[in-house]
Amino acid sequence: MSHPATPPRHPRRFRGPHAARRVRRTLGLLLPTLLLAACTASPATPHTDAAPQVTGPLCAALPTGTEPGNPSFLAGQPVEAALRWIPTLTTFEAAVRTSGVLTDLPAGNGVTLLAPSDDAFAATFSEDNWDDLMTHHTDQLRTLLKAHLITGAHPIADLTTAGTATTLDGVTITATRTGPTARLDDRADTVCADYQATNARIHIINAVLGPLPVTADSTGHRAH
Repeated sequence: MSHPATPPRHPRRFRGPHAARRVRRTLGLLLPTLLLAACTASPATPHTDAAPQVTGPLCAALPTGTEPGNPSFLAGQPVEAALRWIPTLTTFEAAVRTSGVLTDLPAGNGVTLLAPSDDAFAATFSEDNWDDLMTHHTDQLRTLLKAHLITGAHPIADLTTAGTATTLDGVTITATRTGPTARLDDRADTVCADYQATNARIHIINAVLGPLPVTADSTGHRAH
């Protein structure tokens, strides 16, 4: 003979004055234990991120501490915005913005920028030559900038450990440690390395890489 299905069991509910007294007595026994646990529990440790550490002889002349454009502030900025805050990269920033070269990067992989300083550009291109590149030869400008971009956000220590890196124009460059700086392709040295931006690393260098010829005059200043 089949038995009727067992109905689902419901939690017991306290009813009546006797039940109320049992609840009060139970709470009275539990309260000291709960208070002791609250007093002895370890406080939550707040999460803090270490400030980015930039290295190189030029770093001391760039914003630090709480100054606008300091490394900690830039670490939370998109790379295009971070470049605008670094005072010695005005030429490089304008070239990146004008060319739109960052759109050539593979999506989501990050980028390393070997960013020549304003002095490096002044020592390489005459004023007329540079203006011509910026206004009439965007294809050459993009080629030049790709020689300074590496897919992936790489600290300078990782580049020198690997010994070589391939830039976005498909050229393999060497990277070696030389004391507090790094030597890139035996042509440029890092002067302030390891700026961070969102999914990016920025290493300021003291010479322009790439295939374009030098057109600046012999004084190292742009010719007018």
